[in-house]
Amino acid sequence: MEIEILEQEENPMLHRTDVRFQVVHDEATPSRLSIRDSLAAKLNKDSDEVVVHELDTKFGMRTTVAYAKVYESPEFARDVEQEYMLERNKIEADEAEPEAEEA
Repeated sequence: MEIEILEQEENPMLHRTDVRFQVVHDEATPSRLSIRDSLAAKLNKDSDEVVVHELDTKFGMRTTVAYAKVYESPEFARDVEQEYMLERNKIEADEAEPEAEEA
């Protein structure tokens, strides 16, 4: 699997970078998690800081165009992203919230 960055746009208000990229693959479309891990490695980020939103593969093609949000830290991702997106990307929800209620 080969990843090529097509476009990067900084979003300092949300502590992230919006990334459009292309994945060239030999077999079937790779899973969201394997694409996330490969993109994180290419950008020298932790996997929990990358949230893949869109994967678009045209029928019969070996190329997928994708969109992801790369956060400065996993905490920013948990604060901004919706729960279903965190679940799709296997990012654990913030565990600190229930503890704050007990105190």
